[in-house]
Amino acid sequence: MKSNKRGKTRQPLSTVHAGAAGLDVGSTFHVVAVPPDRAEDSVRTFRSFTGDLHQLADWLKEVGVTTIAMESTGVYWIPVFEILEARGFEVLLVNARFVKNVPGRKTDVNDAQWLQQLHEHGLLRGSFRPQDRVVRLRAILRHRTRLIEQAAMHIQHMQKALMQMNVQLHHVVTDITGATGMKIIRGIIGGDRDPATLARHRDVRCKESAETISYALTGNYRPEHVLALRHALELYDFLQTKVAECDVEIHAVLRVLNEDCKPPETPMPSVRHAAGKNEPKFDVRGSLYKLLGADLSQIHGLGPYTVLQLVGECGDDMRKWPTSKHFTSWLTLAPGNKISGGRVLSSRTRRSSNRAAVLLRIAAVNVGRTQTALGAFYRRLAARGGKAKAVTATARKLAVLFYNALRFGMAYADPGANHYEERYRKRVLHNLQRRARELGYALVEGKPAEPVGGVS
Repeated sequence: MKSNKRGKTRQPLSTVHAGAAGLDVGSTFHVVAVPPDRAEDSVRTFRSFTGDLHQLADWLKEVGVTTIAMESTGVYWIPVFEILEARGFEVLLVNARFVKNVPGRKTDVNDAQWLQQLHEHGLLRGSFRPQDRVVRLRAILRHRTRLIEQAAMHIQHMQKALMQMNVQLHHVVTDITGATGMKIIRGIIGGDRDPATLARHRDVRCKESAETISYALTGNYRPEHVLALRHALELYDFLQTKVAECDVEIHAVLRVLNEDCKPPETPMPSVRHAAGKNEPKFDVRGSLYKLLGADLSQIHGLGPYTVLQLVGECGDDMRKWPTSKHFTSWLTLAPGNKISGGRVLSSRTRRSSNRAAVLLRIAAVNVGRTQTALGAFYRRLAARGGKAKAVTATARKLAVLFYNALRFGMAYADPGANHYEERYRKRVLHNLQRRARELGYALVEGKPAEPVGGVS
């Protein structure tokens, strides 16, 4: 115990985790530090091979380590984390921004020792990672999303090849990968160049007539452009088969997750969201209804596939976050609280690449086009503070609804856009009446004002 110059006693930091270790992760080797009293050589280096990782786990068991802190370095931490967690250790994945070392002393050994000291005194907070049974679902969903993004890139390649041939297909069909567009593209690759013959592939639901489509398909079919179109289509088809394989795996994972779940007693409500083009082909909604015990796709803006992705990112157990405020703060959808001297310096939301927050922001944009209470809220806030703030605020509302539905089983009931507008009108009137009373006046109900330019 030490005393400073002012005579106040400085209390030493208490030990929270006696068996704490710090692990500096690298691509070829890992440096691990344990408390100096646990081993004569308290800092050791292990290679990144799987056999060495098991030797690392054996040594940590031998010296009595129970909990380990490591930084999230690229993807190198994943095998280390999974092996150590499977061996029974409590592993904390720490954000590198929160573990900055002393400037000028940056080495792997110092990093490992610094992590060990901070973790020993309970100064580190682990990042969220779903349960192991959900991690597999999350990994497949993320891989499926990347495949869809790559397929979209090859759609652009098809569009470019068609434009080089001056085939104006995108002007006469809504989507070139739809029924009409794909039949026409496959006809072109098959050697058909007659616009009238290609126009016969027109689907009955197509808005444009066969004559208009035939006129748009008159192009300059040079061999090099047809080759580019054929390669883009083949790559697109290949990626679609891989997406279908991912759907099979996702369905299998959901079946495993539902093995111990009892089916809900109440029947599943009617469908509210139509399935999108890139959504899995199996019954996602039914599988989620059994897993979660509720149909979260009843919330406006959250379709079954969006709910599935949110479950993959956040898990199906919301007890990790004590309240909805903790949940929205983790999503970086809550206002900031940068305060100094009792004055708010900034309330801007933090920048983040949280995938769940991205999904909720996309859902907020979509729900802003609906005639619902959430849609009215979005439009009111967009008119007042801009669309960026409206997206964040609406995404936060959706996150709260998602949290309450999973944590407390709260059912979603939309009061409608008119109900929201009426509440807003009453709130404005209440504020005006309060201000009038403070100034010694009283509001009197009168006739609504006539529009400008109206007849008197």
